[in-house]
Amino acid sequence: MEDFLNKFFPGLLKRTARANKDVYCIYNNQALTAFTSSLYAFGMVGTLLASRVTRRLGRQAVMLIGGGLFLAGALVNAAAANIAMLIVGRMLLGLGLGFSGQATPVYLAEVSPPRWRGGFISAFPLFISVGYLVANLINYGTSRIPGWGWRLSLGLASVPAAVMVVGAAFIPDTPSSLVLRGKHDDARAALQRVRGKGVDIGPEFADILAAAENDRRNEEGAFRRILRREYRPYLVMAVAFPVFLNLTGVAVTAFFSPILFRTVGFESDAALMGAVILGLMNIGGILASGFAMDRYGRKLLFMIVPASQVAMASIIGSHLGNGSKMPKGYAVTVLVVALIFSASFSWSWGALYWTIPGEIYPVEVRSAGQGAAVALNLGLNFLQAQFFLAVLCCFKYGTFLFYASWLVVMTAFAVAFVPETKGVPLESMAHVFARHWYWGRFVKDHQKLGEEST
Repeated sequence: MEDFLNKFFPGLLKRTARANKDVYCIYNNQALTAFTSSLYAFGMVGTLLASRVTRRLGRQAVMLIGGGLFLAGALVNAAAANIAMLIVGRMLLGLGLGFSGQATPVYLAEVSPPRWRGGFISAFPLFISVGYLVANLINYGTSRIPGWGWRLSLGLASVPAAVMVVGAAFIPDTPSSLVLRGKHDDARAALQRVRGKGVDIGPEFADILAAAENDRRNEEGAFRRILRREYRPYLVMAVAFPVFLNLTGVAVTAFFSPILFRTVGFESDAALMGAVILGLMNIGGILASGFAMDRYGRKLLFMIVPASQVAMASIIGSHLGNGSKMPKGYAVTVLVVALIFSASFSWSWGALYWTIPGEIYPVEVRSAGQGAAVALNLGLNFLQAQFFLAVLCCFKYGTFLFYASWLVVMTAFAVAFVPETKGVPLESMAHVFARHWYWGRFVKDHQKLGEEST
């Protein structure tokens, strides 16, 4: 939006108005990227704070706090009179993002039935994608409102935040969280409520009690405990998944998609509409993944990401080269390849990033594992958002080749080291890792993970 850029980033607006031979560098503005990346920096802080308090307050309370912070941030941004207010609003949004991202996947994993857990957890990235789509549609519409359209765009973020606050106030906390806080009667009632009247919850509730008892036997903190040898597989997953997710390049492709499409030759409105179409493809891929992962398993989906990044980099490199404007026909081809990449990513890593880390951790390290994974992801998002445009300016189409090369490594890791978890109860995940060809040397079938290793 030109009004937004003119108010907060006038230097960038002047640069885009001038003819520039190197189109890769038009949007390389550190103030703009700082505005974008501050969301992720404070999201990381929020995640680490949330993982510390979620055991004491519960998953429901943490989601309520996250929604409140996000609501406050949206209102501050809508009322921003200067860049300082804008950054404060982004900080509040980031803290809300961190609290919500830490608690929500764990909440979904702990209340969903094992048979359909993948579909339930995939609802989280699905609605993130819906949010991206709606945001791009709002930007497309409000860009036509002179003067205050950008305020409406930023302020409308308060609507989903308010829905989250109201919704979180009326849902029960998870049985596992209630048991960990000693509220056994409330935990049984919550489990019966989510499973339905007349369903025998005795065996499942007994498993939850046993897992909580294992947790109480060891007074070590969850973050210290996850560093122990018997929890090594979970620590590796907590680190590997966010690292690989960011090395797909999808975060920057999605977040900067209007800028990328303008770089390869689309006009402003066409670039925004391209981002909308990208969001639709992403939603379609996640919906398909939600149905497929509980029917065909998780591992199969990891193998479906095609070499779309290679194709996109090759087209951009051969026809945009070192900075000249790309012919319109090839720009359309880049859009098509980007859409294929978005759909294939959302079908695999996009949905599975939230599903597998959300379901594999034992209860005694669940808050630490999920907190570490989300915090690392947001930290890497911050680095990419802060430096992606500078890297694009420096390495040009080689940036996309860099991301493409990691797809091979990621697929090999998933095939070799990620066990199949389809239909496995949360309290039985240790047995899956114990039977794995590599992780079995760390986790043993007879081992109770809450006990001291011998």
